Amino acid sequence: MATRSQWIDGARTRTLPAAVAPVLVGSSIAEFEGSFRPLIALLALVVSLSLQVGVNYANDYSDGIRGTDENRVGPVRLVGQKLATPDEVKRAAFISFGISALAGLGMVLLSQVWLLVPIGIAAIAAAWFYTGGSKPYGYAGYGELFVFVFFGLVAVAGTSASQTGQVTVLALLGGVACGAFSTAILVANNLRDIPTDRLTGKRTLAVRLGDAKTRELYRACILVGFFMPLAMNFSKTGPESAFIGLFAILSARRPLQAVRNGATGPDLIPVLGDTARMLLLFSGMISVAIWLSPNGM
Repeated sequence: MATRSQWIDGARTRTLPAAVAPVLVGSSIAEFEGSFRPLIALLALVVSLSLQVGVNYANDYSDGIRGTDENRVGPVRLVGQKLATPDEVKRAAFISFGISALAGLGMVLLSQVWLLVPIGIAAIAAAWFYTGGSKPYGYAGYGELFVFVFFGLVAVAGTSASQTGQVTVLALLGGVACGAFSTAILVANNLRDIPTDRLTGKRTLAVRLGDAKTRELYRACILVGFFMPLAMNFSKTGPESAFIGLFAILSARRPLQAVRNGATGPDLIPVLGDTARMLLLFSGMISVAIWLSPNGM
């Protein structure tokens, strides 16, 4: 029977900055537009965090019953390591999805942005079918696209639009930034798992691209993310202080160096944590910059 700490490890808390970051950025954009609504922002955070935990448990369940986690390097695998039964982990995933759905319904009722209902349903479905179902798209190389869209564009624009009632160019640029960094986390994870995924027939994008091109993809994601503050800066309606987010690039040195120097297996585990912290630092800095912009006061 899994202990509490093992359940927490199974939730893969290192990935949670990918859930927090877009809500910070989206809410700061709402404030910039003069429409910040704290309760909706809080509900958006609950939606994002519970969806992230849900997809992590769902992946643990689906990978575990397929046997693809038996020789995996990295965090605790509840099913793969037989620490918990598949039904227990599946239940944890659906409880997390249920919390996300309830918080999302609260957002809709408060904001009256009913388009969030089908978007929320799509997000939960995408979270489950990433590794679940008979033809999981994560096994076909589309996981990075899911992360970019739902933990980037949808999360930032949805958080912002639920408070402002509209999707702005600034929200889309913020979504691209968060999506690119969140995708980099998954790219680093899948780079680490190339040998075991190849053996088990899991055709992730990293397996399809190979080691060298996956490392290039990681660097490209970081580059795209750090380009977005400049795009915001030069946008006609964007905050002039958005460039402050660029200072977070100092935290990119260590993970970029590890990827460039050919780190493999367990040596790539710190890259995941470093990339997640970089995302959180970036989102915090650019959110403060947007929040304090004269245009938003």
